[in-house]
Amino acid sequence: MRVLGIDPGLRNMGWGIIDVTGVRVTHVANGICHSVGDDLARRLCSLHAQLTEVVARYAPETAAVEHTFVNKDAAGTLKLGQARGIALLVPAQAGLEVGEYAPNAVKKTVVGVGHAAKQQVDHMVRLHLPGVVIAGPDAADALAVAICHSHHVQSAGRLQAALAKASA
Repeated sequence: MRVLGIDPGLRNMGWGIIDVTGVRVTHVANGICHSVGDDLARRLCSLHAQLTEVVARYAPETAAVEHTFVNKDAAGTLKLGQARGIALLVPAQAGLEVGEYAPNAVKKTVVGVGHAAKQQVDHMVRLHLPGVVIAGPDAADALAVAICHSHHVQSAGRLQAALAKASA
């Protein structure tokens, strides 16, 4: 299974691709889409085009997006929400199922602690993906989202198999 993880951001949208075979997780690629343009519409359009290219190039089978972190600046949160809309739209346009995870759920899955620092997330992503070269903190977060999604998808698959076996 090929998984795309996305860490939405208006200036920098992190993305990470992993392959999952059984319990083995391997790094495929990661990067950051940097928005360009003078106004919000152009910036969103540039993020859409860049993320669409990532999906076309790496052909993920499923995707996951981190929930928006709400802060004290309502206008900033709203703009981040619009970038998150692009992060949800692009994989949906490609026909992918898109999982959504709260930041604490991602950290708990990858680090074991829901309130882990960014450095801890980066460190654990590197342990999960030995030898990975990470494009930056946003890409590390996106890889963490992909790892989190792979764990949840596998757990759901095991649960469905157990339920099917029990009802047979």
